[in-house]
Amino acid sequence: MGSCSSKPSTGSKFSGHYDIDIPVKDNNEKEVEETTTTTTSKKTTKDEIEVGKKSPFFPFYSPSPAHNWFSKKSSPAKSPAPNASSNSTPRRFFRRPFPPPSPAKHIKSVLARRHGSVKPNEAAIPEGNESEGVSGLDKSFGFSKHFGSKYELGEEVGRGHFGYTCKAKFKKGELKGQEVAVKVIPKSKMTTAIAIEDVRREVKILRALTGHNNLVQFYDAYEDHEKVYVVMELCEGGELLDRILSRGGKYTEDDAKSVLIQILNVVAFCHLQGVVHRDLKPENFLFTSKDENSPLKAIDFGLSDFVKPDERLNDIVGSAYYVAPEVLHRSYSTEADVWSIGVIAYIPLCGSRPFWARSESGIFRAVLKADPSFDEAPWPTLSSEAKDFVKRLLNKDPRKRMTAAQGLSHPWIRNTTNEVKVPLDISILRLMKAYMRSSALRKAALRALSKTLTVDELFYLKEQFSLLEPSKNGSISMENIKAALMKHATDAMKESRVHDFLASLSALQYRRMDFEEFCAAAINIYQLEALERWEQHARCAYELFEKDGNRAIMIEELASELGLSPSVPVHAVLHDWIRHTDGKLSFLGFVKLLHGVSSRTLANKPQ
Repeated sequence: MGSCSSKPSTGSKFSGHYDIDIPVKDNNEKEVEETTTTTTSKKTTKDEIEVGKKSPFFPFYSPSPAHNWFSKKSSPAKSPAPNASSNSTPRRFFRRPFPPPSPAKHIKSVLARRHGSVKPNEAAIPEGNESEGVSGLDKSFGFSKHFGSKYELGEEVGRGHFGYTCKAKFKKGELKGQEVAVKVIPKSKMTTAIAIEDVRREVKILRALTGHNNLVQFYDAYEDHEKVYVVMELCEGGELLDRILSRGGKYTEDDAKSVLIQILNVVAFCHLQGVVHRDLKPENFLFTSKDENSPLKAIDFGLSDFVKPDERLNDIVGSAYYVAPEVLHRSYSTEADVWSIGVIAYIPLCGSRPFWARSESGIFRAVLKADPSFDEAPWPTLSSEAKDFVKRLLNKDPRKRMTAAQGLSHPWIRNTTNEVKVPLDISILRLMKAYMRSSALRKAALRALSKTLTVDELFYLKEQFSLLEPSKNGSISMENIKAALMKHATDAMKESRVHDFLASLSALQYRRMDFEEFCAAAINIYQLEALERWEQHARCAYELFEKDGNRAIMIEELASELGLSPSVPVHAVLHDWIRHTDGKLSFLGFVKLLHGVSSRTLANKPQ
């Protein structure tokens, strides 16, 4: 959104998108052929890009640690038999061992369906209403029809596959003469129901998200018979990517912090409102002016969506270099945005991408399989806090990844000249919900663990507790939580139904929670488990649990405490949870209890 440059982006998009961008793949950059490809629908690759060749967008080169995995050329597909029918199922030729399936194939079919560009001989199975005919599509959005009477359209500043961006000026009123950016989307490009819904949802999100300094200002949306016009703030300072390149691809730690604080702030704000961006990258952050200290604005909500606190999304969208592993696995939430921030953070700190390959498929495999390098220059010269910060953003397990609000409370970010305000974190509600539904035994285990937290780990929890505005006696109730959400609410929060989630915390209507219990309720076991000191945390907590909470317990009683169904073979799955010497919970049982269990997970446990 906003004013965009006309140059292509560094990461090709692979889902429905209406911003100023290039198509997924240029004709001269055909993807390296996968080994499990049909003989009739794929062409052999042209000469592959030289390994050491610099990107046209980055004047530096640093291959992924998994580069060697993808360096071999694929064998060209064999030709079909001369007598093969054009209607017959094409044969497949495999190498052994079978390679893993390429996520790029499914992503490309999703892209084709989303944009209505599936060719007759490449027909994809329709999903939902995607098969609706183009002629039957309703392209009326209900936007105002008076764009021309209010704005004077100026020069074009960016063009892409689905539209273009122009400057414009207010013709009258208090803002007469003020320049704005107008994103123009031809309706002829909207050839599927999903494409139309993408535009409708983008405007809805822009209209609902208001009031943040690092969010591009939305004015209004208009339409006529042929086009949609989205009017917003004009940002003339250029993309974050341009600033990175102007510095030779390298930022100092302090300069990188300044940028990342703004990114984390606006993303935490979106997540609190129940909005996941899904396409965070340097090209989607614009500076308002050329000034060195100009504010940074998040733009381009064309792939964004509303998401409930406990909801998972499954459509594959984003940009290749920045997409999170769980997006490729089709089960993700707001954590996917945080991964993208980790990729953004990696680039200016060291001057290279964390995941690299010569093809889109290779990039996706690197994201899924490879670990970013923190051993090559300049990482050894950077602070340990900076490395820890990026590592905790780029954890492949979304449960162990920091949230955007937690990123702002990380020691590396806090160690800056300006005071950083930590925003309310929506993930706190999810953790409190799990705690309220836990057994008394698990609550005791969590209380023991909370007593082992360090000062840095407690800082985030103290900030979150204070944002819930506890009463004078230092405790919170349901009313405090509701008031805190209302204080930060926009219309987007209503759309994502965040308030409905509070019903799961109904027990707090009848009692209060002090800070000590809040720490036990809001502690994230998976994030602690990702730390090097996890073993120390767990051992210390078990010692405290032994003194205050552990007791002799029968397996049947433990199963009842855990709320397991009668179908679970409790003696088979819980026998190692209890010490045979005194019948108390073992250390292994204690750790498993901290993680929480369900009948489903225990029933699926291999015997």
